[in-house]
Amino acid sequence: MRLIQCEHQGQAHAALVESAERVRLLDADTYTLARRAIAAGRPLAEVVEAALTEIRLDYQQLVDERQLLPPLTHPDPAHCLVTGTGLTHLGSADTRSAMHAKTQVDEAELTDSMRMFQLGVEGGKPAPGQVGAQPEWFYKGDGDCVVAPEAALPSPAFAEDAGEEPELAGLYVIGDDGQPWRVGYAIGNEFSDHVTERFNYLWLAHSKLRACSFGPELLIGELPDHLEGTSRIVRDGETLWEKPFLTGEANMAHSLANLEHHHFKYEGFRRPGDVHVHFFGTATLSFADGVQPRDGDRFEIALAEFGRPLRNPLGVEPDALPVDIHAL
Repeated sequence: MRLIQCEHQGQAHAALVESAERVRLLDADTYTLARRAIAAGRPLAEVVEAALTEIRLDYQQLVDERQLLPPLTHPDPAHCLVTGTGLTHLGSADTRSAMHAKTQVDEAELTDSMRMFQLGVEGGKPAPGQVGAQPEWFYKGDGDCVVAPEAALPSPAFAEDAGEEPELAGLYVIGDDGQPWRVGYAIGNEFSDHVTERFNYLWLAHSKLRACSFGPELLIGELPDHLEGTSRIVRDGETLWEKPFLTGEANMAHSLANLEHHHFKYEGFRRPGDVHVHFFGTATLSFADGVQPRDGDRFEIALAEFGRPLRNPLGVEPDALPVDIHAL
């Protein structure tokens, strides 16, 4: 089952994807439906079936008219926390082999990044009921950093780079008792400043404070262990760069349960009513191939199991004056 969110008569509504051409409107937004399911102790899929209306909409028209919204939002963006983990994916067979070879050198020769990767390879998939290695973790922002599918990803004037990161995102709602509930998964473009990050890994936190996007579709239910997608950049109607990417637990050093545990183990991330968007990492970047996206380029990330691709043009913001701080 897959859902989208869209604007309908001035309000946000979830809609069930019935086909590539048509969606069926639900009587509420995704957040409200998730809260209903939690309160009733019922699977979300059952709540969705009960919320179906007779209104059907043209999917392509929603796309063309920019009516799509992220598939899960909070009424107050300050109560949506956007975070992620890195160094979680093994990548292609060649990359995987090279990474494993590098982890065989003496401990003293390992970079901090390779040491973190090695921790995941050795302990990122613990047995059920056990806790595995802690992954890299970063913060991106609150709900205001999320842009809708088809909308422009803004890159600040001070950014050194504006590059895509094709990833899976886990979408969650926290119950009134502090219990995290996974609503489902979506395609994500985590979108980062790779030049800033490369200069010094201590600038990773700066490089992640950028916009992002996820959707357009929310996958409810079990996630396949192996997923093969395509990430591309389109410039002036022509494909500038294209590459396949792998994700799913079969292609990761960490289990999703381990990544979720190390995020939600913090009490501050279990605040009742909050929404969480958590990116699970990637191993495929155009930046690694020397590509420099520019204003107007369109990022396209596709996974067949998630329906329509996630598409966002790049919008470079104009120069801004330094922030002037006033004393009280």
